[in-house]
Amino acid sequence: MSQIITFSADKAFANDLDNIIKKSGYQNRSRFMRDAALYYADLQQRGELADMKDDEILEGHVVIYYQHGIEHKLTDVRHTNHLEISSYNHSCLKHSHSCVDVIQCIGTAKNYRMMIEQLQNTPNIDKVQFVSAPIREDGCC
Repeated sequence: MSQIITFSADKAFANDLDNIIKKSGYQNRSRFMRDAALYYADLQQRGELADMKDDEILEGHVVIYYQHGIEHKLTDVRHTNHLEISSYNHSCLKHSHSCVDVIQCIGTAKNYRMMIEQLQNTPNIDKVQFVSAPIREDGCC
């Protein structure tokens, strides 16, 4: 069941917010505000990956964009004992002429940082991004 939550803002802020919402691809202000609030709350609770305590346990996805020819290095990453790999997916992006691998894993903040640093310093890897799962007390799984 939905509940309406309101807040007041000056006209300039409201206009700027509407522009940000449109540029972000949202067609619904409520959904944008919900997602922004959840993202901000997650940052406030855990902080950025770089600032987290080494032993903080995280679950999420590492997204790696790269060019062919380095698959053996990604295999090494998948078979590491530092993170528990739950699933792995590979896709070829024809429009952007890139490959993308998505690795779902669980482990410590320190081990995620080590993995990401290793990947960022690997030739032919274009971009590495970590997306953490939201913090929930209970849920579907």
